[in-house]
Amino acid sequence: MNADQSPKWILAINPGSTSTKIGVFAGSQELFQNKIKHESSELEPFPNIVSQYEMRKNAILFTLEQQQFDIAKLDAIAARGAPIGPLKGGAYLINKKMVDFLNSDKAIEHASNLAALIAYEIAQKQQIPAFIYDAISTDELDDVARISGMPAIPRESLVHALNMRAVCHKVSEKIGRPYAMLKFIVAHLGGGTTISVHRDGRMVDILSDDEGPFSAERAGRVPCRRLIDLCYSGKFDHATMRQMLRGKGGLVAYTGTSDAIEVEKMIDRGDENAKLVYEAMAYQVAKGIGELATVVKGQVDAIILTGGLARSSLITDMIKDRVTFIAPVEIIAGENELESLANGVLRVLEGQEPVQEF
Repeated sequence: MNADQSPKWILAINPGSTSTKIGVFAGSQELFQNKIKHESSELEPFPNIVSQYEMRKNAILFTLEQQQFDIAKLDAIAARGAPIGPLKGGAYLINKKMVDFLNSDKAIEHASNLAALIAYEIAQKQQIPAFIYDAISTDELDDVARISGMPAIPRESLVHALNMRAVCHKVSEKIGRPYAMLKFIVAHLGGGTTISVHRDGRMVDILSDDEGPFSAERAGRVPCRRLIDLCYSGKFDHATMRQMLRGKGGLVAYTGTSDAIEVEKMIDRGDENAKLVYEAMAYQVAKGIGELATVVKGQVDAIILTGGLARSSLITDMIKDRVTFIAPVEIIAGENELESLANGVLRVLEGQEPVQEF
């Protein structure tokens, strides 16, 4: 940005199941962010996500008013991208076609659906553009990566795309070369762990949270034949089996807690089981990184560890110990979703990236 140019003001919107996060950015600098909590009693009257639209929109506008921020200053709005079908990475203009889709029966029920709907109305009134960026359904897999071995179950790209591509841009700036010219492997460590490999500015292959390492709450990749046997054992119903894989798998299944801080306290107290399981989690993440290194024939410029669990030096040190022979390891902890949305849209406003039409 030239010295005589004023920064672009961007509102970022990221709805979750029980909260709505918003942030206002002047260029790449955060002015403020807020997490608007929605109590169960507040949500209970609404039959579905879309019906929460007015309530959540009004909560956002009220919060901006409390912060004494004049929305007339805004140059653009960055909204969390919903699962609206396979999309390329980057920015999509929120248009009437997208809004109509999100309001239709075709839309998958997801809290992030509200982001584009709210952003579109505010943007229309302010006569500014609104975008989604690196949507949940971002899918840039190579064709060869879609083959699972079972035609009835093609592989899909379901990972932490927003944060993964954002940290790639950050490390690219640190290296001093464009993202599109570098090869990265990114491991997002959290309640669910996903890993991706990036080449030519695309996320060309992934390990989703059910085909890669186990995590705080998810079982990850498990032996298929034994899983089938367990499903048909008569001991568990469908809902219980799903919980064993997602929500009650991984760390919580082995240690009784999904809180990594608590697990590390258990290790400090001499709990050998907790130590073994924690090491196994790091071991599996390292295996996943090694697996995806083959996609780019071992030519990796950097391995990036991100997500909430990347704040733990114990877990990141165990992973680094096994993968530094592949490439240098960068640690960018946290999810940083609002920042990632705003920076993505800023690149569009500054002409560094194109905008796509839904």
